[in-house]
Amino acid sequence: MAEKVRPGNGKRIARERIDILFAEASRWVHEDTGRAERCIALARRIAMKQRLRMPKRYRRQFCRTCYGYLVPGRTARIRIQHGKVIVTCLLCRDQRRYPVVREYNGKV
Repeated sequence: MAEKVRPGNGKRIARERIDILFAEASRWVHEDTGRAERCIALARRIAMKQRLRMPKRYRRQFCRTCYGYLVPGRTARIRIQHGKVIVTCLLCRDQRRYPVVREYNGKV
């Protein structure tokens, strides 16, 4: 008889696989960008299948247009203008703008 999978177990396994795929993508980006893009596409498909929200650190590591792994200076250009961080993918020229958030020190 097959082993029964618990409901919460699938999401944990999916998170582990996403971590592994992003680690592989960061390893392959310098040698074979196509393989790095494939790892990112697989991680994204796993997250969608399991209905997981990707962590922010991963969402900002790849281009949403071409799924290229973003490495500053190699596949991405990063600029700060008018209170925003502008990340330009050098593979497809897509731009993303993220607000610069100042840290709150707790004093009023």
